[in-house]
Amino acid sequence: MKEILDAIQSPDTTSADFAALPLPESYRAVTVHKDETEMFTGLTTREKDPRKSLHVDDVPLPELGPGEALVAVMASSVNYNSVWTSIFEPVSTFSFLERYGKLSELTKRHDLPYHIIGSDLAGVVLRTGPGVNAWRPGDEVVAHCLSVELESSDGHNDTMLDPEQRIWGFETNFGGLAEIALVKSNQLMPKPDHLSWEEAAAPGLVNSTAYRQLVSRNGAGMKQGDNVLIWGASGGLGSYATQFALAGGANPICVVSSEQKADICRAMGAEAIIDRNAEGYKFWKDEQTQDPKEWKRFGKRIRELTGGEDIDIVFEHPGRETFGASVYVTRKGGTITTCASTSGYMHEYDNRYLWMSLKRIIGSHFANYREAWEANRLIAKGKIHPTLSKVYSLEDTGQAAYDVHRNLHQGKVGVLCLAPEEGMGVKNQELRDKHIDAINRFRNV
Repeated sequence: MKEILDAIQSPDTTSADFAALPLPESYRAVTVHKDETEMFTGLTTREKDPRKSLHVDDVPLPELGPGEALVAVMASSVNYNSVWTSIFEPVSTFSFLERYGKLSELTKRHDLPYHIIGSDLAGVVLRTGPGVNAWRPGDEVVAHCLSVELESSDGHNDTMLDPEQRIWGFETNFGGLAEIALVKSNQLMPKPDHLSWEEAAAPGLVNSTAYRQLVSRNGAGMKQGDNVLIWGASGGLGSYATQFALAGGANPICVVSSEQKADICRAMGAEAIIDRNAEGYKFWKDEQTQDPKEWKRFGKRIRELTGGEDIDIVFEHPGRETFGASVYVTRKGGTITTCASTSGYMHEYDNRYLWMSLKRIIGSHFANYREAWEANRLIAKGKIHPTLSKVYSLEDTGQAAYDVHRNLHQGKVGVLCLAPEEGMGVKNQELRDKHIDAINRFRNV
């Protein structure tokens, strides 16, 4: 690995040099173990501790197949799917790997007694398999997490509709929280050259997810002037939704849970902010009963911030806790677009407010390659910025996942893989200097 790292750090290394580098037989990776999937039985979700289930193991280098690439991972980041994997909820991810392993002789590689996790990376291509023409060893890349087979016609209008669509590092093996990752070549995108490795690795999953959910015609199709309600507006997903709303001429109404998080939204340029804890919103009377009076109070507060207008688009991801309120406050003909469900998957809402007011609920899941490419292009142009707040070593990934699980973080939490320290990998200092305050925004709050 030292030889690989030396080649990456040298400005004189050519593509041919990278292609000639010997690959190690094994590498370090963050894993969960199949024989530990019952370790948290009997505990509540909150009591389950990723620090106990995530390991840093030495694992064999996987075989490289057609249309694939091996990437030296300089940095990665923690997403909520890494938390789900680490606490074996809602199901063990080994069920995904077993199912994928039955697809073909090549996919059998993924069905292992360990799962290498992680759905983001920034790094350097080491090898490409047969049929890969767009990428060469030595290319500096980031990876999006959409894995597709595209043998069915269903996926050729929108690759997210491919029946074999999976999330890399969650529903496949050989993910990005490792020194080397195995990806399909159509997951690769150019690394924004004004960002460090850890900054470039942070946006991937959440930036692309927010782009499809809010901006794309496959999501809400946001336009100028729209009032957009953004739950968790300073968090991993919400911080990108807030930026997209501001950059696209919409009016974000940012819902946060503390004054510190409100300050982050103000730093991004948002003005309409609701601190749900300070204002005491409790949308549930108990675990079975919602409180419509609180929906109405919430809607009244929104109108105070919008000059009397209702919400055009709700950017939903908390799920059960907030969904009833989201449906209620959306204007007639408006859109609730939902991904994830971090507070629970079983949503409840009053359908009268949906059908009689012609509202729409749109399910949105990650992004297709084009959407991910466009979202990354905005990062590369300095229109949208990373929301990296803190960086951990590979060995401390368990603590990083714990922080995300317990909502102790702001924005995104990064992980150094091969990069020996933060701040490496910047190639365009002029563009970086222009946006340095925005790049560091989440570190400075």
